[in-house]
Amino acid sequence: MNTKKQYTSQKIRTVVIGSTFGQFYLEALSNLSDDFEIVALIASGSDRSKKCAAAYGIPLLNDIKELDPNDIDLACIILRSGVMGGKGTEFALYCMEKGIHVIQEHPVHHNDLASCLRAAKSNNVHFITGNLYVHLPAFKRFAEVAQHLFETGKVAYLDIALATQVSFPLVQMMIDLLPNPRPLEIRQVIKDSGPFQVLTGEWGGIPLTLRAHNEVNPNDPDNHQHLLHTISIGCSGGTLSLTDTHGPVVWKTQLHIPHNELLRNVSAEHQLDEKSTLILGPEFPPTYQEILQKQWPRAIGKDLIMMKNLITGKEKPEQRAHLELLCSRLWHDLTHALGSPTLRPDTSYEKIEISTLIELAGKIPAEPEEICIS
Repeated sequence: MNTKKQYTSQKIRTVVIGSTFGQFYLEALSNLSDDFEIVALIASGSDRSKKCAAAYGIPLLNDIKELDPNDIDLACIILRSGVMGGKGTEFALYCMEKGIHVIQEHPVHHNDLASCLRAAKSNNVHFITGNLYVHLPAFKRFAEVAQHLFETGKVAYLDIALATQVSFPLVQMMIDLLPNPRPLEIRQVIKDSGPFQVLTGEWGGIPLTLRAHNEVNPNDPDNHQHLLHTISIGCSGGTLSLTDTHGPVVWKTQLHIPHNELLRNVSAEHQLDEKSTLILGPEFPPTYQEILQKQWPRAIGKDLIMMKNLITGKEKPEQRAHLELLCSRLWHDLTHALGSPTLRPDTSYEKIEISTLIELAGKIPAEPEEICIS
């Protein structure tokens, strides 16, 4: 068993393994330069890896064994876990055996997670999975408003749409969101109906409909999703929606027509003067440039600070381990029901000109035209 290192005010010496998504971790670590020191990037030596190493002024290595474990406190492993066909679990277990704490990017299969948590405990280090999505401003705003709806006890349904590539973070989002995230009861799955599969059941006792885009381009698995996350919570007064992972958050008041009044006589007391749909928070969601360059690194920084607090003893690991196991178990149940994604190797990206869409929409007046009788 390794002896736990003592930390006071010195920086957490960190290595990043993997450069595809790892570049977001490099940016997050760079933003937290008072707390972390980037020791090296471990990658295969692609052009992207070389550019990343040069941009952050760090060595690019092919193998973590080229470094002295005593010079590393934390490894950010941005590789698929073993059960998912990657070497993430292998690297995680090696690092923890050498006394190095580990953040591994999701998804991590339940069996791999259990092995990693056992290794962390036996080697006196910490292991967590990274999930930036729960730290994004739009989701935090959505969760804050949703809590009020759950407190009323009048939530009628959940309606979710997602790409299965981001199903693992969805589960953690729902754990944060629901008063009770268990059980997840799956009653029916409809497949072979285009790119989406439809799942129905209950989540935490609330009726659930879930649509999953369950396709992947094996040559470019990080792209070509029709969406990331859309979550709607319906109640008797209206529907609260996270229209996209990055917002906006929208409240749609339910239409309620007064029965004992003429339509021309209804007034503010009937609440018909409220906007039918209201954006809660910023009117416009961020650009993808802002999302990738600012929001994602800042969100990853939340997990990095959480790990630092675990390392320095400011937070206790027991509750986090319980959350990790619950998340991976629910994710396994969800993805097992949906099945393996359909492979679409010929999927391509075709840009739609936004200016054309704006021009076409602008042809339609904001108010219905008056009827003129000649």
